[in-house]
Amino acid sequence: MKPSNVISTLKEMLPALGNRNYRLFFAGQGFSLIGTWIQQVAMSWLVYRLTGSAFLLGVIGFTSQVPSLVLSPVAGVLADRLDRRRILIVTQTVSMLQAFTLAAIVFMNGAAVWHIVVLSIVLGIANAVDMPVRHSFTVEMVEDRKYLGNAIALNSSLFNGARLIGPSLAGILISLFGEGVCFLINGASYLAVIAALTAMKVPPYEEKSGSEPILKELREGFTYAWHTPPIRSVLMLVVLVSLAGMPYTVLLPVFASRILNGGAHTYGFLMTASGVGAFLATIFLASRRETTGLCRIISAAIMIFSIGLASFALSRTIWLSIPFLFVTGFGVITQLASSNTILQTVVDENKRGRVMSLYTMALMGIAPLGSLLAGTLAVAFGVTATLLAGSTVCMAGAFIFESKLRKNRMEHS
Repeated sequence: MKPSNVISTLKEMLPALGNRNYRLFFAGQGFSLIGTWIQQVAMSWLVYRLTGSAFLLGVIGFTSQVPSLVLSPVAGVLADRLDRRRILIVTQTVSMLQAFTLAAIVFMNGAAVWHIVVLSIVLGIANAVDMPVRHSFTVEMVEDRKYLGNAIALNSSLFNGARLIGPSLAGILISLFGEGVCFLINGASYLAVIAALTAMKVPPYEEKSGSEPILKELREGFTYAWHTPPIRSVLMLVVLVSLAGMPYTVLLPVFASRILNGGAHTYGFLMTASGVGAFLATIFLASRRETTGLCRIISAAIMIFSIGLASFALSRTIWLSIPFLFVTGFGVITQLASSNTILQTVVDENKRGRVMSLYTMALMGIAPLGSLLAGTLAVAFGVTATLLAGSTVCMAGAFIFESKLRKNRMEHS
């Protein structure tokens, strides 16, 4: 392909980057997310090194994400009321301080499980506020709404590109220097996104007057989502996958150590394999010019995810586990990014923050319950049985979602 054709193709795939504010966000968030994945791998490995417990891995996953279940809806109201950029600067600063504190504790050889639990809760609170606000802020960074779907896909590509790079770096860093360096690098990475947010040129925030009580606005958001069939169906499916499917990531250290007889580098390879699949999923979605057909893509993606997860559960060699996790990562991120795009496309602007907070709650708030459940089941029945059960539940959800799509098409034909 000629260079001019390559440039033309890239412009078609990346139109959202034509916005200066979004370019700043894209660059800053890219550095920050690599640090986030490095810390996530290091934290899981630190917990497992200290305790050797699959249950405590589930506990850490629970404490880092459960604040989203409670706080995300409130954060959605704030996103519809307050200056979203300022909120993001505060949440990113809190996350940076959490990482530096964790690094200091490890460097002083004083790390205990209760330290990690407390700091996980702090990070979880920051993320619970950050995620719905960040999703809502996307529409402010991308001036032309027709590029909103492309921006959402690029956001997912950032996350999963970092997922591709971060775990591999974490495995190397842990082997050479220990977990403390990983936490230090993550803390420093937040400076990039804080600088990007500060450098953005956005219209002066106009304070809204006559706001309703928070509880009333919360109720309005829930009522609106429940009585809008596309939003309700997509959110319920995200809840199902978060509860039954996504906790596979919490059990990867156990699988790497006990099933594959590996170490931190094996865990890094597994995370990277899933990240490669996820990254290619976002490239696939970014290359789409229209949002039509995303519902069909969602049901197909969950089926792909379920098959990949079941195959991974039954694998016993690293060379089989890696391609199966690739398929798993591709399927789940295709589903989640497509769900995000549908929600952002159909939602009313004055309820955007609240609906995206429900998406955050469905994704991040339900996941800790799944992590805790997965850790408990893994102790009682084993890692393999737990992953197989999760894949079966997700496959059933995909068939139900697909059957509803067919029923709707028949009713409107």
